[in-house]
Amino acid sequence: MQPELLSDLIAGADLTREIDALFINAPLRDYSERPRVNDFTLPVLGMAYIATYAAAQGFNVGVLDAEAHGLGVEQTARLVNAAAPRWVGFNLLAPTYEISARIADRLDRDIMLMLGGHQAKAMPVEILRDRRMSQCEALVIGEGETRVAALLDDHRRRAELPGVMWIDPIMRTPVTGGVGNNGYYLAPDINDLPFVDRGYLVQDPHHDNGRLEANMVGARGCPYNCSFCGAAKSANPDITIRTREPHNILNEMYELRGAGVNAFRFVDDLFLGARRVIDTMMRAFTADHVGDWARWDATGRINVLHRASDDVLDTLAANGLREVALGVESGNERMLTRIDKRITPDMARTVVRRLTERGINVKGYFIVGFPTETCAEIDDTVRLVHDLWDITEPLPGRFRASAFEYRPYPGTPDWGELMKSGKYTAEQLLNYTAVDLTSDGVDESMRERDEFNFSVNIQLSEAPIDYVRRNLVAVSRAQYDRRAAA
Repeated sequence: MQPELLSDLIAGADLTREIDALFINAPLRDYSERPRVNDFTLPVLGMAYIATYAAAQGFNVGVLDAEAHGLGVEQTARLVNAAAPRWVGFNLLAPTYEISARIADRLDRDIMLMLGGHQAKAMPVEILRDRRMSQCEALVIGEGETRVAALLDDHRRRAELPGVMWIDPIMRTPVTGGVGNNGYYLAPDINDLPFVDRGYLVQDPHHDNGRLEANMVGARGCPYNCSFCGAAKSANPDITIRTREPHNILNEMYELRGAGVNAFRFVDDLFLGARRVIDTMMRAFTADHVGDWARWDATGRINVLHRASDDVLDTLAANGLREVALGVESGNERMLTRIDKRITPDMARTVVRRLTERGINVKGYFIVGFPTETCAEIDDTVRLVHDLWDITEPLPGRFRASAFEYRPYPGTPDWGELMKSGKYTAEQLLNYTAVDLTSDGVDESMRERDEFNFSVNIQLSEAPIDYVRRNLVAVSRAQYDRRAAA
């Protein structure tokens, strides 16, 4: 492997000396089998936070974003082996677990593995017993900054670290560390963490519609329990909900402004998902005149924004809010109740109208194929998407829809219900496979979301799988046509 190729692909590490840890964002699919068709993916902020913190403690670390680079399994493993780090860390997610395991199985035997992420939290014992993960010296459950740095200092410290697991070399059984009062490792003060070093990110900041945009996190944790979501509070009892102080967020924004950034995307669940956070942040944004120089996007909650006054929404617009991402999920009231969204279709219509009246764009996320969902209930979702397009057609803001096929994730409330039914095995529900909805790359309307098309190929809904996918494609194509015509 040529050194210049390593330097092109491994972000943040000093390749002239030993690398303490290389953190891998595994690809969603093996791109050696079918090349990636997109040229942008959201940055791995969580991984960059861990790398930034470790570097601040004096360690030489790097990030290999195999998804952003469109790498295959063999190519990723060759790159890692050529870099020869002491440790390799994987952020394990259900859709990428198999690919992560295949990469891990190809690593040189003297490389130690460090594992984390939603999948590690949901199925730690199964992962530790996976022979492909036999080099795992530490499985870290929950937020990793402080414990990763401690492990890099001396992996034998794992015995004192709460929420760190490994296989006992003699008994061959899972062991969990944690002695004394070490709870502070689980929930570091997010206002004391260093700002993310963007050198660890491949595509952040990036240019978007004439602006230089950076992604940010304003809070950690989610108070909601949506049945399908890996961030559901019942799936994350170890996560304490914490919000960054306004001055801390603004200081990072101003630091990025010095590098030319004038647009931001807040990707956490709470920035526009809790009234207290909205009020606190908007007072600070107003005082600092953020709307005069920046535009920003954020994730919001329909139930919270539905209760917001006109003055609050006017303030959001005046402070530069450009787009709100809303998890609408379904247009059917039974399904919304079943997944615990705490909203109705009419609330979605009202919130989208009020935001777009003020020139604030809305991106709505939808899921089709929920467990027990009928064809008629999918029709309700498609109808709601069209209603939202029609409602916003004459308004200054625009509405766009992004639809996905349902898939179950370990640790979520849905997963528990599906397993309790006795109809499925974990192996069946984890059998994520890529679904080509692009007609081998020909269908332009599906290209932007190609890497997200994957399924367990089990009919969990009452509606047949082909009905689910037919409606998914129809919504995506209609959205593509609307944007192309704008």
